[in-house]
Amino acid sequence: MQRVTKSLTVEESRAARKWYVVDASEQVLGRLATRVASVLRGKHNPAFTPHVDCGDFVVVINAGKIVLTGNKAADKRYYRHSGYPGGIRSRTAGELLADRPEELVRKAVVGMLPRNRLGRQLAGKLKIYSGAEHPHSAQCPESLSV
Repeated sequence: MQRVTKSLTVEESRAARKWYVVDASEQVLGRLATRVASVLRGKHNPAFTPHVDCGDFVVVINAGKIVLTGNKAADKRYYRHSGYPGGIRSRTAGELLADRPEELVRKAVVGMLPRNRLGRQLAGKLKIYSGAEHPHSAQCPESLSV
């Protein structure tokens, strides 16, 4: 006789959304990205459902003060292609951190999310700012420790 356990699932319309703010100053990029991706996905929620967006909103501030360990600033490269022959471009992580730190954090977090419609929907709940100010104070975000 098999034992049947009732699983706890959440409908997207019933998911209680919370807002969290993360201060990225002096944080290691990968460790910050894993924690943020987990909260976006909703894995901290006891009623986590893999195929439903039951995660929370995350606001990352001070992205310009994030830390890359080892030689990643010089060795790690990000590639993009225009679609034309010879149209490949690359930048190092250090260049990206200097010019567009928001994109560096976004690429790290989105790379840890599912690669489907759900992942794109989850990525829309990530807000990244290079400075300490953000326009989401009306949502009363809670501080999230990394």
